[in-house]
Amino acid sequence: MIDITVRQNIEIRDKQVTVIGLGLSGIETAKLANHLGARVFASDSGFSESICAHAMELMHSHHIASETGLHSKRIYDADLWVLSPGVPKNADIVIKAQEKNIPIVGEIEFASWFTESPIVAVTGSNGKTTTAYILTEMCQSKSNHAVMAGNMGLPFSERVLNEIKTLDGSRTYILEVSSFQMEFVNHFSPTIAVYTNLSTDHLDRHGSMEEYLKMKLRMIQNMDQEDCVVYNGDDPELVSVVEKQPFRKQPFSTKRSDTLYTLEDTSITNHSGKSLVGLDELTIPGNHNLYNLLSAATCSHLLGIPDEHISQVMKTFTGVEHRLEHVLTINDVQYINDSKATNINSVIVAIDTFKKPIILILGGRNKGADFRLLLPHIKSSHVRDVISYGEAGGQINTALGDAVRSVQVTDLNSAVKKAQVLAAPGDIVLLSPGCASFDEFSNFEVRGQFFKSVVMKIKAV
Repeated sequence: MIDITVRQNIEIRDKQVTVIGLGLSGIETAKLANHLGARVFASDSGFSESICAHAMELMHSHHIASETGLHSKRIYDADLWVLSPGVPKNADIVIKAQEKNIPIVGEIEFASWFTESPIVAVTGSNGKTTTAYILTEMCQSKSNHAVMAGNMGLPFSERVLNEIKTLDGSRTYILEVSSFQMEFVNHFSPTIAVYTNLSTDHLDRHGSMEEYLKMKLRMIQNMDQEDCVVYNGDDPELVSVVEKQPFRKQPFSTKRSDTLYTLEDTSITNHSGKSLVGLDELTIPGNHNLYNLLSAATCSHLLGIPDEHISQVMKTFTGVEHRLEHVLTINDVQYINDSKATNINSVIVAIDTFKKPIILILGGRNKGADFRLLLPHIKSSHVRDVISYGEAGGQINTALGDAVRSVQVTDLNSAVKKAQVLAAPGDIVLLSPGCASFDEFSNFEVRGQFFKSVVMKIKAV
């Protein structure tokens, strides 16, 4: 077995490494381990077209053995397991591996063993992807090569292998980290940890808010006093947890004054009181994006990025695909793709962003959320109609009752067509599902692309 208790002594050459999961992170983990001399075996119980294609790529291009459609006994002939974030810690195969005393780590942990570059890790219930994108732009300079990776579909292992091959000594990694990716960590320790916010999410996986919070806090369990936590100073849950920690702390806020950047009446100012950017110069809408910009600016300042560059990115950043993304305006009806909104809080953020009548499309696979929590926000917002669809369609309809005019349909295609019928000039058709996509789509990106394709067909009619 590989001793993973002390990072400096970890050696995987000629060791048996089993990679569980043949998604993007799985195949890149296998390639990294193979490059470092391990004897790699990859296994995935699924047999979708993409999983089989990944298995073929590993075999033909890298001579890495793999299996699909099952987990054979061979997976336990291992000195180390690297586990896909899609496999929960209470899965039968994981429990059996633990009984056999096989060390288990996640992909983020594994890749972190093989780089000494600074790591900025961004997590939270909402806003982490947008914050990571903003940070990457802010931290890009002649002397600093900011590289984004993590939960947005850019495997950390792939980036680290590229660093090893190119001997890039100027990298700073900007990692988006999910609670799933923190279930199996030993030594992972970012230079700066960013917490955007905390709200109820992934209860279908973690079982309780306490367990979800515990996974989020694992990101900082190995940090020392030289490292820093950047956190939302307006989030009571974060304040109560983070401010007890022994390392450096730096809040960001739209209300507090003990921050590096403050929100004035019409602008964002730095700690010297100098205006960085006028609020009317920002190109991404919504109060939530003010928090994303402030968190990224705070972190960038700590990394030595000058205010002039921070200000320029604030003015030019236009947002991220599938996050309140404007698709088209057809007959004075705006179609907005917010497919990344997979929890209730994201939906609340979305409906609070717009001041025009909203036709809200909700649905997919429920992750354990209580849709009754939307009621006070729907009543106080501009939501005029709700269209529910998919596995959660009935639950949503029942939860909302007669608080808003609503209709249930079978799938997303039907939902968009129904929204087109209901919409009047000046309205907004908003896909902000509040659910996972897995009842109909492989991920939220595919769902968002499908929504956009249906909207494009409406335009063509």
